[in-house]
Amino acid sequence: MTSDLITRFHFHNIKSTKGYTLKYRPWTVIHVEFYKSKKEALIRENELKSGKGRDWLRLNILPNYS
Repeated sequence: MTSDLITRFHFHNIKSTKGYTLKYRPWTVIHVEFYKSKKEALIRENELKSGKGRDWLRLNILPNYS
């Protein structure tokens, strides 16, 4: 979750010097959702990080980018 996607990806792809983001460069945006509140966004982020959410991503989002 972020309020500034461009800056976040700039950091992940260029400025990061260690960790998970560095290992899997370059990062690419393949799906974006917008919410009115931070609370709603965090709830959705947790759903997507669950097993059920990852299955939804594999079935509905990833086939368009493979």
